[in-house]
Amino acid sequence: MEKKEYKRITTNSLLEMKKSKEKISMLTAYDYTLARIVDSSGIDILLVGDSASNVMAGHETTLPITLDQMIYHASSVVRAIKRCLVVVDLPFGTYQGNSKKALASAIRIMKESGAHSVKLEGGEEISDSIKRILTAGIPVMGHLGLTPQSIYKFGTYTVRAKENAEAKKLINDAKLLEKAGCFAIVLEKVPAELAKKVASELEIPVIGIGAGADVDGQVLVLHDMLGMNNEFSPRFLRRYSNLFEEINKATTNYINDVKSGSFPNEKEQY
Repeated sequence: MEKKEYKRITTNSLLEMKKSKEKISMLTAYDYTLARIVDSSGIDILLVGDSASNVMAGHETTLPITLDQMIYHASSVVRAIKRCLVVVDLPFGTYQGNSKKALASAIRIMKESGAHSVKLEGGEEISDSIKRILTAGIPVMGHLGLTPQSIYKFGTYTVRAKENAEAKKLINDAKLLEKAGCFAIVLEKVPAELAKKVASELEIPVIGIGAGADVDGQVLVLHDMLGMNNEFSPRFLRRYSNLFEEINKATTNYINDVKSGSFPNEKEQY
């Protein structure tokens, strides 16, 4: 079957990809320059993740990042893209337990950043927030399995849903999110067999991170995939470059050239 070319990726494009068994590619982005490069490569989805809290700001968890900061990052990404779908994480504290606040938060992201959709962590416990956001016509992506905003509840970043009770809840939550109207779900760090089961039982796309190959797409954190962050090596991460070493080498050469007086040379001045 010939692969369909998409000039712009929409939530409907992703449903078509699932039906035609074309895998969906997704990466994170937090700034204009990298988003422009990755979009021009043909990525399907860019996630402005609350992982910006770790990657861009150096926090230990995703919890400290604010809605204003997420809007700043999302605006930068949206200005860069021409093809991909932009999804923005609603940060911790902007949707849990208050569906009116959830809607207000989602509206701010859509109006102020120009993004295309939002992502929320959780299942049944946040279903009211998801439904209320959807009533405003804002597309919602779900997120189940390891939900980093709940790190203090879990106490660890280990694989989720290995036990039967948690696996059963995850399947029920996934079906509930689909029924509520989510256009896709991210499954993070769950057993491959469970992720395969969820993907096969849902009509909406399931995108995995540490969830095996039998889902409808994959997502990684861009800085991890590019090898800019050399301190993080989970089993699911494949590094496609080693930019930590490359950038380190380039800056070392620059420092040496400045110190020795060889930069700038005669051709590099006016």
